[in-house]
Amino acid sequence: MGDHRRVLLMLVDAVRARHVLVDGAFVPATVTITDGTISTVAPFDHQLTGTVLDAPDTAYVLPGVVDTHVHVNEPGRTEWEGFTSATTAAALGGVTTLVDMPLNSLPPTTTVAHLRAKQQAAAGQLAVDVAFWGGAVPGNLAHLEPLWDAGVLGFKCFLSPSGVEEFPPLSPADFTAALTEVARIDALMVVHAEDAAVLEAAPAVPSRAYADFLLSRPDTAETTAIARVIDGARRTGARVHVLHLSSARALDLLADARAEGLPITVETCPHYLCFTAEAIPDAAPQFKCCPPIRDAGNREQLWQALCDGVIDVVVSDHSPATAQEKLRGDGELQQAWGGVSGLQVGFTAVAHEARERGIGLAEVSRWMSRSTAELVGLGGKGRIAPGADADLAVYDTATELHVDVDRLAHRNPLSAYDGLRYAGSVVHTVVAGAVVAASPDHSRGRLLTRPPGRPS
Repeated sequence: MGDHRRVLLMLVDAVRARHVLVDGAFVPATVTITDGTISTVAPFDHQLTGTVLDAPDTAYVLPGVVDTHVHVNEPGRTEWEGFTSATTAAALGGVTTLVDMPLNSLPPTTTVAHLRAKQQAAAGQLAVDVAFWGGAVPGNLAHLEPLWDAGVLGFKCFLSPSGVEEFPPLSPADFTAALTEVARIDALMVVHAEDAAVLEAAPAVPSRAYADFLLSRPDTAETTAIARVIDGARRTGARVHVLHLSSARALDLLADARAEGLPITVETCPHYLCFTAEAIPDAAPQFKCCPPIRDAGNREQLWQALCDGVIDVVVSDHSPATAQEKLRGDGELQQAWGGVSGLQVGFTAVAHEARERGIGLAEVSRWMSRSTAELVGLGGKGRIAPGADADLAVYDTATELHVDVDRLAHRNPLSAYDGLRYAGSVVHTVVAGAVVAASPDHSRGRLLTRPPGRPS
C-alpha cells in the first residue's frame, strides 16, 4: 500500500486523462481547478499553464468516493480509530468525503453539545472532508430538531442492541415517535434493521465456528425489522434508509416498498459483495459483523439488486476496534467485537469484484460517489462538473493492489481484506485540488454541515 509515514502534497491546476467520468460516461478530458473547485471540463488537448496531473492511459479519473457510513470513534475510543488515522486511510483509498456515525465515540452524537465535542475533536485532524450523523436514542426526541438545525445529515437508530450501552435501541413506540419527528422536520432516518426479538430467540452458543455465528443472526432478523421500517415510513411519511443490508431475502419487501412510492433507500457494503460465508475460516473475528456475511448465492443476489436499482449505494461501514476487543475470546465469535475494517480498500475491492462480473467503473462510482452524495444532500460532491468540489480519485487498472494490514493507515492492523490481491488500485486522490499520498496534510479537510433544503 505504500509507506504511510511519508508526506506528499501537491496543489494542481488540472487533472488530464484519457478516461474521465463525466455525466456517466468516460471521455478524454482535462479537468481544470480553481480554488479547490472544478472550473471547467475541457478537451483532452486543452492548453493551459500551471501544474497538471497527467494520469496514465490505463487510469480512470472518477469523483472522489463519498462514504456515508464510517465509525471514527473519536473522542472516547480513539484507540479504536481516530480522525487522523481514519481520514488518512480514506484519502489513500480514494475516499474524499466521509460521514461519521454517532456511536462508538464517547459521548455519542445525540445532543448538540455532543456534536460540538465531536467537531472540536476532529478540527485540524482531517485529510478529507467530514460530516456527521446524529443519533436517535430513547429519551432524546427533543434533541433531534436542534441537531438537524446544527447541521447533522440525518439520524441513526437501532432496532436491536448496538453493542455499546450509551447508544440503546429504540422500542417500537420510540421508533414511531422518532419517525414522526423526523417526518415533521423533513430529515432522514437511517436504521440498523435487525429485530431484537428475533435475535434474542436465535441460538447464540459460544463457538469458534462461523456457521454457528451465522445462525445467531438469521435472515428473519433483517426481514422482520425491515418490514417495520417500511411500515413506519408508510404511516409517518418519514424518509428512511436501510443500513448495511446483508440479507437478499429482504429484497422483495424493499422492491415492493419502492414500487409503492415510499421514501426508502438502501445500502450494502463491500464485505457483503466480496466475501461469502462458505469461505470464511472459523475463529476469524476480522470477518465478524452484524448483520453477518452470508452465503455465495445471497452475495450474487445483492449484486443483482444493485444493478436493478433496489439497492442504491455501497458504503464501507468501517467499524474498527482494538486487537483486544476484536480478539476477545480467542476466536470465540460471540465474544469478539463485530465490525469489518475496510475504509482504505473498499472502493478497490468493489471495483475488482464488479469487473469480474462485467460491471463497469461508471456504475461502481455511481453507487459509491454520486448516489451517496445525493443521499445526504452534498450537491458539490460525487460528480465531475463545473462548480463541483475538486475531489477526484485516479484508479489505475494496471497497478495491482496487494493488501497488507501492517501497511494500511487504519489504526489497528486487523482487516478481512488482509492478503488479498486486486487488479487495479487508487494511485492518486485529489482533495480540493491537492494531490495527496502517504500521510496527507490534515489541515486540508473541512468540517461539513447539512446544506440548506432537502436532498434531491
